[in-house]
Amino acid sequence: MAGEAVIRAEQLTKQYGAKTAVDHIDLDVSPGEIVGILGPNGSGKTTTILMLLGLTEPTSGRAVVAGFDPLRDPLEVKRRVGYLPDQVGFYESLSARDNLTYTGRLAGLSRREIDTRFTEALARVGLSDVERARVGTFSQGMKQRLGLAEVLMKRPTVAILDEPTTALDPHSTQEFLAMIRGLKADGTAVLLSSHHLDQVQSVCDRVALFNQGRIALNGSVTELAGRVLGGGHVIDVEAVGPDMANRIASIPGVVRVQPLGGNRHRIDCQSDLRAEIARRLAPEVELLGIHFAAPSLNEVYNRYFEEALRAAE
Repeated sequence: MAGEAVIRAEQLTKQYGAKTAVDHIDLDVSPGEIVGILGPNGSGKTTTILMLLGLTEPTSGRAVVAGFDPLRDPLEVKRRVGYLPDQVGFYESLSARDNLTYTGRLAGLSRREIDTRFTEALARVGLSDVERARVGTFSQGMKQRLGLAEVLMKRPTVAILDEPTTALDPHSTQEFLAMIRGLKADGTAVLLSSHHLDQVQSVCDRVALFNQGRIALNGSVTELAGRVLGGGHVIDVEAVGPDMANRIASIPGVVRVQPLGGNRHRIDCQSDLRAEIARRLAPEVELLGIHFAAPSLNEVYNRYFEEALRAAE
């Protein structure tokens, strides 16, 4: 992405006694870029977010967020960063308007700015008709939307979203992902932490995969697939015949064969082997279809940790 990074971590490290939670990570996020941070629980994602927000002090290294050091200038960072945690906290006895008015005052906005931004933000998240309702009457999904409205009101340079779709049904999830894309259109840099890999793949420009406090992989899904799945050439084959998996696996250049059910197999290859696969299979099987498959972040993630587990044994 073009433009100077608005999130920059350089050799960022956090230790708790003898335990290293985050281990010398480097990470840049540019304006208008959506970067997903993934990894199992305890891999360092949440600690990284806390350091970027100035809520915990790095042991070493440094971070710069929206032009400020979160440790030295936490208030300046908070003014420019919208943060949506996995559990949104509002005053449930107050209305949506009163909650966000309070937030606006804390951010130093004038009454006119609060009114204008509140109206715009609630319209974008689809809550205009409940602005006077008590938040205690909201569903969890509505509270998540209100949390995003709070982020939008700040017109942030950076948005950090931590598991924002956990409580949402499938329809609401798709709407929420569209709102995240809207942040990108605004030029906001978005850091998205989520365990929902399909959602991350659908909205993120790039992914940083955490493992044991380090960023093990960093790049687009296609780039990560190239590193993890054997060249990034993933081919789906549909064919009828005996012993198909072994037939395909015996073809030179095939790295892995994954049965998909029925007569379908997904193949990781070192190069584009479609013509060679068709030639090898055609004499003895009924070839129904062969085409490139989009690399799946789920496949990349699962394969990486399978191999990491085997390497550790």
